[in-house]
Amino acid sequence: MEYQLVMTTAADESEAAALAHSLVEAGLAACVQMQPIRSVYRWKGEFREDSEWRLVAKIMADRYPEVERHIRERHSYELPEIVSVRIESGSPDYLRWLQGE
Repeated sequence: MEYQLVMTTAADESEAAALAHSLVEAGLAACVQMQPIRSVYRWKGEFREDSEWRLVAKIMADRYPEVERHIRERHSYELPEIVSVRIESGSPDYLRWLQGE
């Protein structure tokens, strides 16, 4: 079995919570963590610094295409960050739980 962390950001806590709930309720993520963050970046040539919310979803790797589609369909950003990182190892008990969810 392969597992991944999928990271994205949201404009505010309400959007982050809605996205987290929808991912778990749809059975696409076992768990989604949310954190307030501050992002510094360029967008369309303009320097930006914004408050955002980071979401980290724990998923089965074979669900990634569905997770990406789910995020894109519900996201308010023109170009949402959607980044996936493979989980190389972890607690066997936790990974079994993730697989079951």
